Amino acid sequence: MGDTRPATRDTARRTGTDRRGAVVAALMLAMALAALDGTIVSTAVPQIVADLGGFSIFSWLFSGYLLAVTVTLPVYGKLSDTFGRKPVLIAGAALFLLGSLLCALAWNMWSLIAFRIVQGLGGGALQGTVQTLAADLYPLEERPKIQARLSTVWATSAIAGPAVGGLLAAYADWRWIFLINLPVGAVALWLLARHLHEPQRLPTGGATRPRIDWAGALAVFLSGSVLLAALVQGGVAWDWLSAPSLTLFGTGLALVAAVVVIERRATEPIIPGWVWRRRTIAAVNLALGALGLLMVAPTVFLPTYAQAVLDLDPITAGFVLSVWTLSWPVSAALSQHVYRRIGFRDTAVLGIGTAALLLLAFPFLPYPGEAWQPALLMLLLGAALGLFQLPLIVGVQSTVGWAERGTATASILFCRQTGQTVGAAVFGAVANGVLAARLGGAGDLDSVTHGLDSGTAAEPVRRAVADAVHAVYLGAAGAAALAFLVLLTLAPRRFPVLKDKADEDGEHPHD
Repeated sequence: MGDTRPATRDTARRTGTDRRGAVVAALMLAMALAALDGTIVSTAVPQIVADLGGFSIFSWLFSGYLLAVTVTLPVYGKLSDTFGRKPVLIAGAALFLLGSLLCALAWNMWSLIAFRIVQGLGGGALQGTVQTLAADLYPLEERPKIQARLSTVWATSAIAGPAVGGLLAAYADWRWIFLINLPVGAVALWLLARHLHEPQRLPTGGATRPRIDWAGALAVFLSGSVLLAALVQGGVAWDWLSAPSLTLFGTGLALVAAVVVIERRATEPIIPGWVWRRRTIAAVNLALGALGLLMVAPTVFLPTYAQAVLDLDPITAGFVLSVWTLSWPVSAALSQHVYRRIGFRDTAVLGIGTAALLLLAFPFLPYPGEAWQPALLMLLLGAALGLFQLPLIVGVQSTVGWAERGTATASILFCRQTGQTVGAAVFGAVANGVLAARLGGAGDLDSVTHGLDSGTAAEPVRRAVADAVHAVYLGAAGAAALAFLVLLTLAPRRFPVLKDKADEDGEHPHD
């Protein structure tokens, strides 16, 4: 077979000039599905619980979804490196839309959780493949351009999501928060099918039939599910040292051991060993895992705090949360001016150090306080995290070629989602434990539900919710401090960035 690279590059150039704008629009819409999903669902939780019940398990709306996303991210990354980005993204988006439709038909909390997991199985493709395609479309010097466009999606979703979610929850039906995904996703699918044309590439390693590590993916899913069940229900449904709790933890640890054995024997593991052997990627993986952990505090618990403690209506409570996703993309888009001067690592260190101080300040806000006080902290927090996350993602993507970019991107997003999944369970358990202690037992959690739904929570309930959210923010500050230390001690000060030619040929450094 002759060398086809010149033709492949010509095809890529024509795609870049003729179709890149339409593909970017499709990526922005696909990203909007994930961005809108988070802000709308978190705002409508009180109304969902009031309709379906199940307050003690509502955190599974987030942890179940995040678990499914987490497990599928590395699988989609491997598939996109092997078969291309287009089929993976289209299949994942279609599955996400199916899950959205099923969520709108849910009849109780358990069915809604199950359908959220279906959404998550498609959401892994949306998050991982969109970020990988963004790096494929633009070289390093132009990557801030596509990131700025994708950042506008988060800014728009931050405004539209809480507003739409609050309006639907207050004046219509919470089920519409899932149905609005359908037209957005349909347009994205049409644009991708029509305008995204990828050049032919040989499978990595010359294999004609690549083997995907489905056994490893299943083992990760089972171990995560069991451990999360132990974390979410421990201290609420049963005591931490009770037989059910110890059984779940023991089973989960045994499954983790099985994961290690399976991954060591797998021909094509879902997370290849090189993502941990390379110092740059390993450090970023750990740092973004801590980021996922701390993100749970504002995304899951701040709307509850705003409604129960500050007595805000769902729409206003949504805007208190939204301000951090306004400053985040702006800071991320401008971060290029910082990391071009001081490097990827030092820019991220500056951002996460500031974030740790802001999270630590939240429990010191006056009680009950005014809405602008937590909103100001969240505005500053978003700016700090934008300066932290984007330089690390762009930096890692710039150290690998096309044939490894999907796996590398999925690896860092996998670690971030793992942090969010564990954080939703751990912080949910912490919050439930504090509430139970303050209100005299887990049975009094129903008073929290009624207080949130009516907007007139009793004073003991407001105090209990404030204490619970403060405990969560202290934990988030600790996660930020951990990321700070990881970057300082493990990450190289200068990332080993590939030259453009090496990037095209799929070469990689060995640091």
